[in-house]
Amino acid sequence: SGSIDSTVRCWDCRSRRPDPIQVLDEAKDGVSSVKVSDHEILSGSVDGRVRRYDLRAGQLYSDYIGSPITSVCFSKDGQCTLAASLDSTLRLLDKETGELLGEYTGHRSAAYRLDCVLSEQDTHVGSASEDGKVYFWDLVEGSLALSLEVGRSVVQSLSFHPNLPCLLAATQGQVQLWREETFQPEGDTS
Repeated sequence: SGSIDSTVRCWDCRSRRPDPIQVLDEAKDGVSSVKVSDHEILSGSVDGRVRRYDLRAGQLYSDYIGSPITSVCFSKDGQCTLAASLDSTLRLLDKETGELLGEYTGHRSAAYRLDCVLSEQDTHVGSASEDGKVYFWDLVEGSLALSLEVGRSVVQSLSFHPNLPCLLAATQGQVQLWREETFQPEGDTS
């Protein structure tokens, strides 16, 4: 879990102990986003840093973005990280080197904690926005591919299905499911 107290806490769910098994306290301000892979913890902080903890190697990698981070995620291929920040910019970083691979702008993110996502095949970068839309950019070209009108208020949360072209978006107290018109569920024979 990430917290306003500037820590990431690791819990052992099987033991049900009330104390964390590890506390990662390198952040200098609140931790706004945490993602976990099989051996890594990725965190974004209001201090403007993306931190990646490699649990197998016992290493910490830190990349300075500058603007408060609102959301982070891993690419599906495990080679990149994506960070959203309050300067209305998404940044795609090489996971190993921290090299900036792409910047994506056009949405509005200046006051709220909004999610960023990568599509199920790592072809598009997506972001929630304060203007009621969800924006998608081509990952490689960086060009705006689509803006979805989701509501009239802030779209706060996004989540892609792990391997199907389906998106969940949360706004105005409701969750919406979006999918391509040609979508056919696997195993659907009707």
